[in-house]
Amino acid sequence: MKFGIIKERKNPPDRRVVFSPNELAKLKQTYHDAIVEVESSDIRIFSDVQYKSMGITVTEDISGCDVLFGVKEVPVDNLIPDKAYFFFSHTIKKQPYNQKLLKAILEKNIDLYDHETIVDDQNRRLIGFGKYAGMVGVYNGIRAFGIKFELFKLPKAETLAGKDALIAHLKRLNLPALKFVVTGTGKVGSGAKEILDAIKVKEITVENYLTKNYAQPVYVQLDVLEYNKRIDGEVIDFRDFIEHPDQYVSDFEKFTKVSDIYFAGHFYATGAPMILTKEMLNASDCKLKVVADISCDVNGPIACTVRSSTIEEPIYGYFPLEDREVEVFHPAAVVVMAVDNLPCEIPKDASEGFGEQFMEHVIPAFFNGDKDGILQRAKITEKGKLTERFSYLQDYVDGK
Repeated sequence: MKFGIIKERKNPPDRRVVFSPNELAKLKQTYHDAIVEVESSDIRIFSDVQYKSMGITVTEDISGCDVLFGVKEVPVDNLIPDKAYFFFSHTIKKQPYNQKLLKAILEKNIDLYDHETIVDDQNRRLIGFGKYAGMVGVYNGIRAFGIKFELFKLPKAETLAGKDALIAHLKRLNLPALKFVVTGTGKVGSGAKEILDAIKVKEITVENYLTKNYAQPVYVQLDVLEYNKRIDGEVIDFRDFIEHPDQYVSDFEKFTKVSDIYFAGHFYATGAPMILTKEMLNASDCKLKVVADISCDVNGPIACTVRSSTIEEPIYGYFPLEDREVEVFHPAAVVVMAVDNLPCEIPKDASEGFGEQFMEHVIPAFFNGDKDGILQRAKITEKGKLTERFSYLQDYVDGK
């Protein structure tokens, strides 16, 4: 089996990579039949020299490889026919801007595996950059608070070396007695929690969060049934929420009355209720000053996320009364941080973590006959056709 790491060619440039030099060296040591090549790149967070120093072949031509690993979408002109590719294709939700990409993949007889579709037999995602989005999202949210109220200045996350540097800068702050609310307990939520715990923000119970005042910063992390409730008042379980999202409404307003900063790290499925509504943001007793929408679903469950922001310009103001974007320093503005590619700000940590997950969950499938069905479930296209699992994309491919 010959694996290739492709150069990222999408704009804006992404410095992340599926495997760090160390992880590729481990792959070769673990699987002696594996041959690995890395396509030369001048933008990758790890240099060509770093790969070469670990005994990895760096080349300008990886067309001899069987399986090609990338992070972002591969431009249509750079797709090599008759190969297997792994990357975030952003096609499984029928995203209009990538319809041509999926069509080209089929025409070029490419087997496509999407990082998002790598799931276990319970349909839970096994790999992703979500944890690192959560880490940077917390840093950026606190940074936004400092900017809005001119209390402190933090450097941009992208200018720092990684997670440890984010923590070091946050630890230097003398934060006021803020209340942080986090929605989501998955990978994004775990990343957010890791940073808050590292900087010694105290985690408290929902009841204490809603009823007590503190002389220090505190946070609460909410699972989905702690900020959504059934319309009929019944309390069932998470599965019921997933199967009947239309039977639920948001129960988040009580948190808006006591929270200063909201870190949105939830998973949002089609049909799920709004979480933070315009009405909540307009309420006279809404205390929210910063909304760091790490999940960043535009026109999704967070009403103030009117657009995604960028690493270059990460924050904007939202004026609830008129439901529109305004200057951050507008006196009635809620500050919104809605960067949709947060892990790019700490590419080294993100790449190392991603590679470890990939090595654990995916690579063994190439050598054990895919006994757990990892590759089979993840495969979107095969021999010029959509697989059965992704046949729902046919009308999208056909342009209907």
